[in-house]
Amino acid sequence: MHEPVIFRYLKPEDIRRLTSYEFAPKALAEGYLSGRHRSRQRGASVEFHDYRAYAPGDNPALIDWRVYARTDRYYLRTFEQETNLECHLFLDSSGSMGFGEPLSKLGYASFFSAALAYLVIRKADRVSLTIFDESVREHFPPGSTQRHMHGLMNALEKNAPGRETRLAEALRRTLPLLTRRGTLIVVSDFLDDAAAIFEALGPYLHRGFRVHLFHIIDPIEEDLSRRGNLTFVDIETGHRVVANADQIRAGYRDLIAGHISRLRNLAVRRGVDYALARTDRDYFTLFDHLAR
Repeated sequence: MHEPVIFRYLKPEDIRRLTSYEFAPKALAEGYLSGRHRSRQRGASVEFHDYRAYAPGDNPALIDWRVYARTDRYYLRTFEQETNLECHLFLDSSGSMGFGEPLSKLGYASFFSAALAYLVIRKADRVSLTIFDESVREHFPPGSTQRHMHGLMNALEKNAPGRETRLAEALRRTLPLLTRRGTLIVVSDFLDDAAAIFEALGPYLHRGFRVHLFHIIDPIEEDLSRRGNLTFVDIETGHRVVANADQIRAGYRDLIAGHISRLRNLAVRRGVDYALARTDRDYFTLFDHLAR
């Protein structure tokens, strides 16, 4: 008998917890991660099976106008031929993601990414992984096999914080590699220009991707709770500044809150899901957010 494979970011106890996560049909209709769904392509049978939300680029002839009359929302009728959901994971592995103790932001993001990849593949759906910092370091095309999952888990284990954050550039470079629209999940500390990020997300939204942004933040980054004179080191550039935390705390908190507010407001305007994920909270709360 073969011993079970143990991965750094996918522990047996987490796999057991994941067995209770089955996303509801409503989530499926909204385009979230819900496992197998029905294609709008007509197969051997034209028997109606399910609905899903209309996305730009879909054929308007498939809209069910009776549902629209009841809900004031556009839904497509889908038919017999099955297809698979594609989930595209973008994992920020820039230098700033190495911040945090005992668990770094990258460690927290890797646990979530590993569990999410496992959950998608368990439902026989396809998941891709893009690891980036100032450029795309690795890209794994969508797959749904156990071999594919092992490849993703091994990549996460070998991964380490790298250079500067350039999320917008990574999104632009990866777009041509994603030939089928699906669910795009970006896991990052978003230390990039908010406007540039959403400009780069524009083509994904135009093609009908559902986009979820998980903003990973260490509690110390959010509130600067430490006191006295501190040496601040930019992990990505090595630049050092000495400052008194008590004197700069109010201004620092305003800057962080402003950046979070800009990201959240742009997400609302573009119909993108945004969630702040503190590393002192169980990453399974992110699955609860997806299910909602």
